[in-house]
Amino acid sequence: MKALIVDDDFYSRNMIHEILRQVAKCDIAVNGEEAIEAFRRGLLDKDPYDLVCLDLLMPELDGQQALREIRILEQESGIGPQNEAKVIVTTMLADEKETHDAFFLGGATSYLVKPIDEDKLMGEIKSLGLV
Repeated sequence: MKALIVDDDFYSRNMIHEILRQVAKCDIAVNGEEAIEAFRRGLLDKDPYDLVCLDLLMPELDGQQALREIRILEQESGIGPQNEAKVIVTTMLADEKETHDAFFLGGATSYLVKPIDEDKLMGEIKSLGLV
């Protein structure tokens, strides 16, 4: 599995990476712009991401915008909804509107509340059929 971890918070990025590196080749982006560029590179190199763990609230380009761009890149590459990367939104509990928008407007697959718990993240990945 190939995963992209997108979060502006060092602690959150590191925590998710420590969990995922057991089961995935992980790349890290610190904002939405880096995420889009990494995702684009993966598609161009014919080595797309299977999973994106995406923080919603980030400086420069937030997770909502990045998610919309990622889905557009997939459509432009001929990737249908059944083969899209699984996107797990990582959010704080107070971000209810942001989380709602990520699902209904952006096409997120699921979400987890920070701080990320290893058992919950691994459970979610298993339920998505990635491991």
